[in-house]
Amino acid sequence: MDVPSILSHVSLGTNDVERARKFYDAVMPAIGAKPIMDFPGAVAYGKKFPEFWVQTPADGGPAETANGVHVAFLAAGRDEVDRFYEKALEAGGTDDGAPGPRPEYGPPYYGCFVRDLDGHKIEAMFWDQALAEQPG
Repeated sequence: MDVPSILSHVSLGTNDVERARKFYDAVMPAIGAKPIMDFPGAVAYGKKFPEFWVQTPADGGPAETANGVHVAFLAAGRDEVDRFYEKALEAGGTDDGAPGPRPEYGPPYYGCFVRDLDGHKIEAMFWDQALAEQPG
């Protein structure tokens, strides 16, 4: 099997799974993802398998955010990045960087940054391969 990614999944903690689920149920379809698995205290999203989990911490403590940590979701185009951003704000997320080119990450990079309802930094990004292949 040709493994398409170096990651199996990512998990973010939440203090309110139902609230987080409503947020991500509204946001994840913008990039073609849907709920794949649902357990008490956890829900997982993906396209074909559970890649992104939102759950209460296993140790029973409060969920917290980490400085310098974010999760970036790969979008199929700029329109998906834009839609992800719009849906996240509509669902109560907060802006942390509107959609647009990020030349500091290279000419092909287009992304947005949002804080979810628990304060986690999430991103949708598109890597425009056509721009990556242009002579510099």
